[in-house]
Amino acid sequence: MPLRKASPLFTIGKPLARRPQWLIGIGVFVVLGLAWYLSTASGLVPKLFLPHPADVWARMVKLAVEGTLWADLKVSLYRILVAFLVSSAMSIVVGVLAGCYGFWKAVSEPLVDFIRYMPVVAFVPLSILWTGTGDMQKFLIIWIGTFFQQVLMVMDAVKRVPQDFIGLGRTLGLKDRRILLRIVLPSALPGIWDALRISLGWAWTWLVLAELVAASSGLGYRITVSQRFFQTDTIIGYILLLGVLGLITDQLMRAAERVLFRYNRRRS
Repeated sequence: MPLRKASPLFTIGKPLARRPQWLIGIGVFVVLGLAWYLSTASGLVPKLFLPHPADVWARMVKLAVEGTLWADLKVSLYRILVAFLVSSAMSIVVGVLAGCYGFWKAVSEPLVDFIRYMPVVAFVPLSILWTGTGDMQKFLIIWIGTFFQQVLMVMDAVKRVPQDFIGLGRTLGLKDRRILLRIVLPSALPGIWDALRISLGWAWTWLVLAELVAASSGLGYRITVSQRFFQTDTIIGYILLLGVLGLITDQLMRAAERVLFRYNRRRS
């Protein structure tokens, strides 16, 4: 009797094709949206705690027409873009050096391990004292929340480069600098890119935290103001917007990875 071919849906190590993967993902959002609609339309959940989807949509459209939504979005995007780029550039340099050379690992790893366990929230009042409540304070909070985690993830990506590759470079007579630029970096870059993609989600979290505490504009600031007036439709709308922004940036980075690192044959 011929063996029945196992479905990739519930088989270890068998990835789904892109189309069913997208359909299942969309289906999850549809089910959650339907549950939200039914729970509010039936009166099971009071609107004060969870507004109707139509109310949230109407509120977001109103804020967009007034220009408030676009102003908040522009400010927050600027803050996260600058802080994330600075943090990523610094972490790549430190992480690559620490992952390649024992001296730089001994210098940086204990300090990074020490600081990364400190709660970022505790730095918020200090950052206000140090830099005020302007954009620099937001940059600093995002940097503290992402840089130290990124360094360790970059180090890990560099350490995963097979030693045989480095040994081949030495056999060919390449100097350390050329081994680093021609062998280590190309091999580690896909993993480094994954680390940046994951840490971008943390950056959004720390951005909202900074704007919740000390800001006069931005998505987090609008959530704080809405909380004071029990405008849960605005709060839910902005939270959903943050999720959409995160999903878009994540998919953009995934798409960029497929273009930039075509030589990488890892399974998606």
